[in-house]
Order: sequence, then C-alpha cells, then structure tokens
Amino acid sequence: MNDSSAILCTIFKSSREQGLYVFVPKSQGVKNIPEELRQRIGEWQEVMVLNITPDKTLARAEASAVIHDISEKGYYLQLPPEITSQVLHDGD
Repeated sequence: MNDSSAILCTIFKSSREQGLYVFVPKSQGVKNIPEELRQRIGEWQEVMVLNITPDKTLARAEASAVIHDISEKGYYLQLPPEITSQVLHDGD
C-alpha cells in the first residue's frame, strides 16, 4: 500500500487514557499493536470504522500521516492533545 491509497480503518480509544486513539486496518484488527502499547491502552473500545483517503479531513491528524503509519507500522497512534503539545515543547 502506498501513501496515496485509501484505507478502511477501525478506530479504538483507550480505556485508560482519555484522548488516546489507535487507528488500525479493519482487515487486520489489533494484531500488529506492540504489547507495551496494548498495556497502555487497557481495554479496547471501538469508536468507529472510517474509510480514510489522503484528502479526508480528520479532527486531530493528517490523513496522509495516518495512512503512512498504518502502511509502515500497522497502526496509527493519536495521543491526547496535552501529551502531544508537551512532547513538542519538551523537544524544542
């Protein structure tokens, strides 16, 4: 799959961290999620199934980044806004 492809994703939210979401290919489910991340997420709570295309507008992620990460890693991790902001500022 290349970055210009559409992908049908299942989106899960974490039962432990508010605002933490994982996007996975619907056809593969959560089998590619590393154990460390599985423990961090806790119980899988399915939010929705969404067809993501490169031009799709997402609330807190670039569709092309989601497609790329799923192609490369098998999942896309969306962190809570405060964690994302803190990571960006701490890295400056």
